[in-house]
Amino acid sequence: MADFGLYEYQEEVVQRALRGENIIIWLPTGGGKTRAAVYVAKKHLENNPGAKVAVLVNKVHLVDQHYNNEFNPYLGSDYSLVSISGDCDQKDFFGCEVKNSDLVICTAQILENALTNQEEGKHVELSQFTLLIIDECHHTHKEGVYNKIMARYVAQKLKGERRLPQILGLTASPGTGGAKSIKGAVEHVLQICANLDSVIVSSKVYAPELKKKVPRPRKRFDIVDRRPQDPFGDHLKFMMQFIHDFMALGPEFPVREFGTQEYEADVVILEKKGVTDRNRLLAQCALHLRQYNDALLINDTVRMVDAFRVLESYYSTKSSTAMDGTDFFLLGLYQENEVELRKLSGDARFENPKMGKLQNTLLEQFVQGGHSRGILFSKTRKSICCLYDWVSNNPALQRAGIRAAILTGAGNGINYMTQNEQKDTIRNFRLGSLNLLISTSVAEEGLDIPECNLVVRYGLLTNEIAQQQASGRARASDSVYSVVAQAGGREVRRELLNECLEDLTGRAIGEVQRMEPRDFQMKITDLQTEALLTRQLAEQLKLKKRSRFNAATVQLSCRGCFLPVALGHDIKVIENAHHVNINPDFERYYKTGGQPALKTFEDWEPGRVISCAACGRNCNAQWGMEMIYKNIALLPILAIENFAMETPEGRKLAKKWKNVEFTVEEFNFSTYCHNKFPNMLD
Repeated sequence: MADFGLYEYQEEVVQRALRGENIIIWLPTGGGKTRAAVYVAKKHLENNPGAKVAVLVNKVHLVDQHYNNEFNPYLGSDYSLVSISGDCDQKDFFGCEVKNSDLVICTAQILENALTNQEEGKHVELSQFTLLIIDECHHTHKEGVYNKIMARYVAQKLKGERRLPQILGLTASPGTGGAKSIKGAVEHVLQICANLDSVIVSSKVYAPELKKKVPRPRKRFDIVDRRPQDPFGDHLKFMMQFIHDFMALGPEFPVREFGTQEYEADVVILEKKGVTDRNRLLAQCALHLRQYNDALLINDTVRMVDAFRVLESYYSTKSSTAMDGTDFFLLGLYQENEVELRKLSGDARFENPKMGKLQNTLLEQFVQGGHSRGILFSKTRKSICCLYDWVSNNPALQRAGIRAAILTGAGNGINYMTQNEQKDTIRNFRLGSLNLLISTSVAEEGLDIPECNLVVRYGLLTNEIAQQQASGRARASDSVYSVVAQAGGREVRRELLNECLEDLTGRAIGEVQRMEPRDFQMKITDLQTEALLTRQLAEQLKLKKRSRFNAATVQLSCRGCFLPVALGHDIKVIENAHHVNINPDFERYYKTGGQPALKTFEDWEPGRVISCAACGRNCNAQWGMEMIYKNIALLPILAIENFAMETPEGRKLAKKWKNVEFTVEEFNFSTYCHNKFPNMLD
């Protein structure tokens, strides 16, 4: 394998795969799992006439990355390869592309859609593939798309189907699944093995070579003392208490500490209670309290001015949407305190001390020379935008030559990036025109980025998998992995716990690997059978739940003003994804706004954002957007989280359409056209 460029530890871990076994390769970030998979695919195609390989990834940007950087350079001259994601036209002819290709690289969702779509040219069967490579396969659990695919695989296997592809999973850490005992961690690893119908392999003989090839960064905790005074945060808490007094909650609603994730969970429950009880005062106060709590969390993470701007932006539109005394009270409270909040947020004496520590951490690495590269991880898109603004306007950091850019996940919306924007950012980082990425977790896993000499985790509470992935980005010699946190804070405690869980993961994998093959297979079969029965029962319960109420007896009310605007039988579903209201009278209940940042799809294109105009006052609660379907039908797409449902058993809420308790029928375009344009076919 020397001509292929494999290290000896890579040769070691692929042996069982080369013999046709289902395996999970466990190697650390930077250990070359993908290169090992390319080699397995190459040998598989060489040794099996008519072989067909699918490479599944869990993020869109990894499709082109794997195609361009790994599979095509080594296989493209001898085999037909194609890369397919949601952004390319080939997805609409996925079945044809599979038929005409030797190797397909795609997002798992593309394959899942093709497995369920019965339309000719789009449908595929698992039996068409001879090798399935699953990247970041630790995501094969619960209701994830990897597990949906593998659940179908396992069900066919248990029925005796033999024409199933070989499985090759790749992971840097299966994790412990939340378990903190060796027994629980072993059960979690076994469940991952059962879900993937695979054994888990790692380097044993050549582990020293692996350790030398993938050195661990020097880890340190950059700790700051708690801010001695926080008049800005105290003032926010004073205002929040004022709102609580206005709500006059009884002792059955104990208040947890303001500015915490626990308090945020409390106000979410409070808002839901307000909606279900038709108590608009309670619901609206809870929504505003969540904004103040967000401001406190931002104040604890970045600058005071960032927290103030969040509130300023939220209240900038509230004067035009005030409907009743509750709205005027909440708006008035902010307006009366706005000047004081602005003044306090600009007082440098009380600035977040973590920002100073972060500045020193960055300067320490970037003043050493012009070749430093780093990644600054933070939790939310909002916080990384604030950090980017701070870095870009910080004279000391600019003098040190820091050239920063934001890296977030692909999607639609103001704080998301397109695929091309992601590619451009990573390319510029690789070329050196950028030397600091300020990123959410998108850069923790899978991205092919240059070796960094600095990784900073800032304001993050994540599990051991994310911590290992982030640590693995610091691969340059003498690299530093820094945790900037407050003394005694939860970040430090979580980081130390993750270190223990990482060690526990290794010990659990070791125990699984030492199991007798017969005992292992019996355990895997038991877990697979149990999972199959559980899924079948869950599906029965889901079907029963969806038919609990007749759609005609369910009324949808605006979650903002509580006015009824639609009936359940007005709603139809398009492509099992878009829930539209086909009642022509519905248009009088909403008004249109701006154009959402969405591309045009095969059968439809986005129209305008829609919001409530039902009450004739200033509700303006966002409901969704219009879609232009097949260039003919203008249909409002509704997000169920923006509505309450009046059912025969009382008022209910649902976060997603899959959770509603009535059946939503499929949209029939022909019937719609006949009803809308009765004379069209005459």
